[in-house]
Amino acid sequence: MKNIKLHLIVLVLIIIAELIGTISFQVGPGRVVLVPMLYALILGILLTLRFVKVASHKDMVDASSLISLTLLLLMARYGTLVGPTLDKIIAASPALILQELGNLGTLFIGVPVAVLLGLKREAIGGAHSVAREPNVALIGDMYGLDGPEGRGVMGVYICGTVFGTIFIALLTTFCAAYLPFHPFSLAMAAGVGSASMMTASVGTLSSMFPDMAQQIQAFGAASNMLSGLDGLYMSLFIALPVTEWLYRKCYKAKYGQAPEKGVRADTQKIEKNREAI
Repeated sequence: MKNIKLHLIVLVLIIIAELIGTISFQVGPGRVVLVPMLYALILGILLTLRFVKVASHKDMVDASSLISLTLLLLMARYGTLVGPTLDKIIAASPALILQELGNLGTLFIGVPVAVLLGLKREAIGGAHSVAREPNVALIGDMYGLDGPEGRGVMGVYICGTVFGTIFIALLTTFCAAYLPFHPFSLAMAAGVGSASMMTASVGTLSSMFPDMAQQIQAFGAASNMLSGLDGLYMSLFIALPVTEWLYRKCYKAKYGQAPEKGVRADTQKIEKNREAI
């Protein structure tokens, strides 16, 4: 909070992004909408390049510590949008809950690809979910963040933070333009458990469908909230056990032998210390 330089950088990025404003252009029958959040993210990435010499490593560490605080304010704002459309959200609640089953698709695609690329138990942490904050905490509690599973989940978390916002905003635009999905269904799909990704996707949809902007924001916020709640239990009781099973199958198919069992990194350190004594 005392890093004045960091706050000034953020303020300048916000001003530049807002001055650029929303840009939309026609692509075939659809329209691509680029929102200010995308510009701020891209400019922020460029400022972290070493030869630019604007944002130091300390600035990046300080910025990461403020993410949770700023997301609290963002989610409080979205929480005020849920009340006026509560009846519609309750009517769609079965779909909001069942959509969490879609997160299981990441492991069926991610684990085989990760093992094929040469990753080992990193595949479990990285592919069991979309690897957002609740999943990082889950992997840290079960395996420890110093181990291979922790490296896997943190790698995907960082990639999602850097590239996920841009990816999901553009994906939402093309889905809304080319696929026969209702804007409300796309808003629900945007709630993957990441406030930044949900905001980018919902912002794009709100620009494309301004008459339904309030309902779109409410559905996105409700979906994101439920993803953070039941998504954690889905990962704990379904996704992680299935990921472990699929990892063993893929590993044996590639290497012809069973993989080693996972051990918490801190447990390994304790065992090594005992052996040294």
